[in-house]
Amino acid sequence: MSGVLDGIRVLDFGRYIAGPYCATLLSDLGAEVIRIEKVDGSEDRFISPIADGGEGPLFMQVGRNKLGMTLNPMKPEGREVVKKLVATADVVVANLPDESLEKMGLDYESLKAIKEDIILTTVSAFGPQGPYRQKVGFDGVGQAMSGNMHVTGYPDEPMKNWVPYVDFGTASLCAFGTMAALMERQRTGKGQCVQGSLLGTALTFANSTLIEQAVIEIDRVATGNRGQVAAPADVYKTKDGWILVQALGQPLFERWCNLMDEDHWLEDPRFASDILRGDHGDIISARMSEWTEQRTTEDAIVSLEKARIPAGPVHSPRTALEDPQVKAGGYMTDVDYPGLSRPAPLSKTPIRLSETPGEIRHRAPVLGEHTDQIMAELGYSTTEVGALRAKRVV
Repeated sequence: MSGVLDGIRVLDFGRYIAGPYCATLLSDLGAEVIRIEKVDGSEDRFISPIADGGEGPLFMQVGRNKLGMTLNPMKPEGREVVKKLVATADVVVANLPDESLEKMGLDYESLKAIKEDIILTTVSAFGPQGPYRQKVGFDGVGQAMSGNMHVTGYPDEPMKNWVPYVDFGTASLCAFGTMAALMERQRTGKGQCVQGSLLGTALTFANSTLIEQAVIEIDRVATGNRGQVAAPADVYKTKDGWILVQALGQPLFERWCNLMDEDHWLEDPRFASDILRGDHGDIISARMSEWTEQRTTEDAIVSLEKARIPAGPVHSPRTALEDPQVKAGGYMTDVDYPGLSRPAPLSKTPIRLSETPGEIRHRAPVLGEHTDQIMAELGYSTTEVGALRAKRVV
């Protein structure tokens, strides 16, 4: 099946998540992506190793569908290889500091000198402007500086999300920007630079909270899992686990009152609106806890679903993989990888297109798996590649 980006070549110089997963999404949609790593392998390849070669689960995810080569662009011979690669490419993805981009010949002006219509997609921690533009940062820094950690957790203990949503959000937005740049190039023939930042993504995701603060200066503090703008909205203990319930809006609150068989809540002025219910959420959560503690997770979920109140079980990673909807919904596919004791369940392209869907075509590459193939395509002989390998250029 042909993909939306068939015929597009992407050079992925990314590290960790934001750059590599942006390129992964492009590869899912048909682009040929070459993942270019350090000679000894990039850092994200080896996070939380699960394979005999030291590869970790993150690399299984962000490396899929890609060709893999090793290269040291800091050496003169490596810079020459970069130039030849860029001449064949449509997009370069790199989440590296500006200084590193320049040293590697990957800054936009250097790339344009090689290929006029090239698209450069970059990711930084804080963006290209402002006093922090040269600082480094990870996902957690974005979470912390956007205000999210302050309202997550507890008043005496700010808490970040375990899942790096800022990284994956930035990657997704950069893929969106890259697709837009490709559409513009198709229309005008011109390339451009696409710039994403972790702080920009984090501020975007937290924007409604920041707007509220700026306008009414509410100074919210964390309340654990309990929501502050509606109720019931909390995590509740059952006989055999935990469930999350979220009732937002008057119709859902009315359904909840009917489920509790206590319509008098509807006449109580403390619960007359979502905001008021959030203000008194501890009272509503206490009542909901009484109800859930008398039921198993399954019984509670069934009753809430009958009342059409959004709810779900709090899964562990193990039970998430075993959930019947996860299994039947086509969200995951098992992919073998050298050195794994069992196949890795990779999440499929999260956006589904009816006519040209993204797909996982092959596993992530082992270190340098396609170096010889790609170098041969660039015109290097076996002898030349051997000499470059001896110098640790590739």
